[in-house]
Amino acid sequence: MSTDTAAAPPQHHAGGLGPVRLAVVVGALGVVFGDIGTSPIYTLQTVFDPGDPHPVPISPTNIYGVVSLIFWSVMAIVTLTYVTLVMRADNDGEGGIMALITSLRHWSGKGRRTALTLAGLGVFGAALFFGDGMITPAISVLSAVEGLKVVEPSFEEWVVPITAVIIVVLFSVQRRGTAVVGRIFGPVMIAWFVTIGALGVKGVAGRPEILKALSPAYALGFVAEHFEIAFFALAAVVLSVTGAEALYADMGHFGRRAITRGWLLLVLPACTLNYLGQGALLLGDERSMSAPFFLLAPGWARLPLVLLATAATVIASQSVITGAYSLTSQAVQLGYLPRLRVEHTSESTIGQIYVPFVNNVLAVSVLILVFAFRSSAALAYAFGMAVTATITITTLLFLFIARRRWEAPLWAVVLGGGALLAVDLLFFAANMTKFVHGAWLPLLIGVVVFTVMTTWARGRSIVTHKRAEVEGSLTEFVGKLPELDPPLIRIPGTAVFLNRGQETTPLAMLSSVRHNRVLHEQAVILSLETVPVPRVPDAERVEIDDLGYSSDGIIYVSARFGYMERPDVPHVLSLLDPARTEGPVTVGQASFFLSKLQLVRGAEPTMPTWRKRLFIATSHITGDAAGYFGLPLDRTVIMGSRLQV
Repeated sequence: MSTDTAAAPPQHHAGGLGPVRLAVVVGALGVVFGDIGTSPIYTLQTVFDPGDPHPVPISPTNIYGVVSLIFWSVMAIVTLTYVTLVMRADNDGEGGIMALITSLRHWSGKGRRTALTLAGLGVFGAALFFGDGMITPAISVLSAVEGLKVVEPSFEEWVVPITAVIIVVLFSVQRRGTAVVGRIFGPVMIAWFVTIGALGVKGVAGRPEILKALSPAYALGFVAEHFEIAFFALAAVVLSVTGAEALYADMGHFGRRAITRGWLLLVLPACTLNYLGQGALLLGDERSMSAPFFLLAPGWARLPLVLLATAATVIASQSVITGAYSLTSQAVQLGYLPRLRVEHTSESTIGQIYVPFVNNVLAVSVLILVFAFRSSAALAYAFGMAVTATITITTLLFLFIARRRWEAPLWAVVLGGGALLAVDLLFFAANMTKFVHGAWLPLLIGVVVFTVMTTWARGRSIVTHKRAEVEGSLTEFVGKLPELDPPLIRIPGTAVFLNRGQETTPLAMLSSVRHNRVLHEQAVILSLETVPVPRVPDAERVEIDDLGYSSDGIIYVSARFGYMERPDVPHVLSLLDPARTEGPVTVGQASFFLSKLQLVRGAEPTMPTWRKRLFIATSHITGDAAGYFGLPLDRTVIMGSRLQV
């Protein structure tokens, strides 16, 4: 365990003020909408799946009701909740549940205790996203490859092996980055949305009466008159809004306007037309419920459609995997996870990162899910629970911010927010009926990840307190250096000691002086601070303090980084003003000193024994500090100490 944490490097917002460039919208189509855009493959099929523990009988009344319910669920949750409301709650342009958590953690006004409680709930929502990152690639690729059964029924036994091969390849190429592949994501998804929209038009043309399902009267009537059927149907209907969180999470990359336009102008119409087309197909032939998406296409087009669907689901999986990397990086910055090795996969596109540990965990988990569940229908029960829980938590956090930060009228929050929450909770309750059939899985994953994250945050706080006791006051230590007997030997050169703050002495510096009785002529004590904004400009990054002694060659430097940035120590040193550093800082020849702790379980009742063991075990996955902070390996010295927790 080392001194500080970091995340991804600074990114420039695309699509902020001013007109939205077409290229940005195309890019958003390729990254943001993959998950929600592939939902038509399996949503309606899952609703009428005869193998469901609570099957929805297929009949014209139920078809109209389900299609109408899907359309208005998408409008309420995606268009209204996320696109219209939640995406306005950004943190300096960044979105996602971590942005909401950051805002709540630093809330200092009325209701701070409530804000911190909601922030904790938000951490659980973030933990659920890791479950989403495991389930999405499995269900998405499985649902696409299952189209082979429609083309040729004898291919059924090959669905799982082919899916596994695609998954292995997908995770194997992550280390290469998406700089090259990313350029074709947008056009592929445009082709996908145009195709599914055209198939929908074909279906509607055969049964235009399905357009009546666009009336909310059918959705409301279905729920009111057939609640015992509609309630269970909601557990599958929610699959139509999977990926809604991606619209919010990727807002910092593409901007709210680009995402909004992509959704309203292409994605929403294409998905709506396809759902209507599938409904029309079912009205004409109820036997097509086995695969209504693929059966919409004429026979000659089904194999090309399977290939296009596979490409689209790989893109959908890629967006979730990349989101898991980004979420991990932000969680590290906010102190909920240990520092992990983060690799940057593009020199030209800032923000493309690869986290090997997360990649390996996701790859193994996805393969286990594919071989354990073996079909998209079986995985659908687990998928819906992760989605509904995340959406409900996001809505709760947003309503608090709307009331406290924006001072929205109480009546609007209670009435409008209450209606939104009622919809979310209804979906959540419906998915709870599938608990024993797979819905337990994302909750279990969420609980495990949440326990790890909160245990790490608690243990980190304990270690910080104990380190402060061991290290002692920095100003007192520096003040006593001239009084040492025998005198301290100052050797030529620059030493940089990474530290947690200005209050305490770096353990490496303390050990060097106590045991070796030497110190470089130029000593820089550097702390890296994460602030609750995505990025910090270089002009505001560095502050210098002489610690009360202007000629002893010892200075304290505080460097500020946003939670979307990754600290680069050599770059920080290059920003220092030579007139304020009490001598030249030779960055090219400087030696860097890190303090590394060996954590052992102590007798003090700081945490339950099992949490101490978990904290110590989690510390073992901490990445290399020197590489993480951009330090030259041949000039980095690591000095260790033991600490009881």
